[in-house]
Amino acid sequence: MTSTPPTTRPKLTPPRTPAQLQPGATTRVLLHSCCAPCSGEIMEALSASRIDYTIFFYNPNIHPRDEYELRKNENIAFARKNGIPFFDGDYDSPEWFRRAKGLEMEPERGARCTMCFDMRLERAALFAHENGFQVMTSSLAISRWKNMAQVNGCGHKAASHYDNLVYWDFNWRKGGGSARQVEIAKREHFYKQEYCGCVFSLRDSNAWRAQKGLPPIEPGTLRYGVEGKLAVGESASSPLTKKETP
Repeated sequence: MTSTPPTTRPKLTPPRTPAQLQPGATTRVLLHSCCAPCSGEIMEALSASRIDYTIFFYNPNIHPRDEYELRKNENIAFARKNGIPFFDGDYDSPEWFRRAKGLEMEPERGARCTMCFDMRLERAALFAHENGFQVMTSSLAISRWKNMAQVNGCGHKAASHYDNLVYWDFNWRKGGGSARQVEIAKREHFYKQEYCGCVFSLRDSNAWRAQKGLPPIEPGTLRYGVEGKLAVGESASSPLTKKETP
């Protein structure tokens, strides 16, 4: 089937500058990133604010492994494009499943999510402590599907284990952050994830789709700003790519 390559890019609002970094004593930040679509806006806002930051990717909840590698590699590529240091944490899936035992039927934003945020942000806090960062934050709270208070509570708790480390709970959704998150995703043709990441989220999302008469999720086939589905591994910039959407 013949298709049209992308010819235009969506108009972007100017990069915003976040509020003054708190506590204000340092401009070196560790950004725990869950994926490129969520961290893209935060990365550009930090860069516009001339804040020195490093990305730490630790997300052992993501399932299956191919999905994990897809999200991680896209984040690595965007970090390299912007010249931002990127550290890859372990894919400690067995430990995540051990902690999730007994929480399999918890709903989204329930106790299982708290466990998941705790595990990921505790590891980020340890990395921050071991590498001299005094401030850490996370892209987890920018998503409207997440409970911001729940994420921030886990972040503050993780940072509290170490002296001279604080969790920066800036509201990345406000000031146009949510809108720019989508704009950047469309500009970059980021992978459009249809579930949070864990196997239980995939299960529940597919159950909801079945109730609505929709087919199950096909991981790796949707891109922001691109109509239709791609073959797994197909680039959104390929000449065979589906037509770009506004």
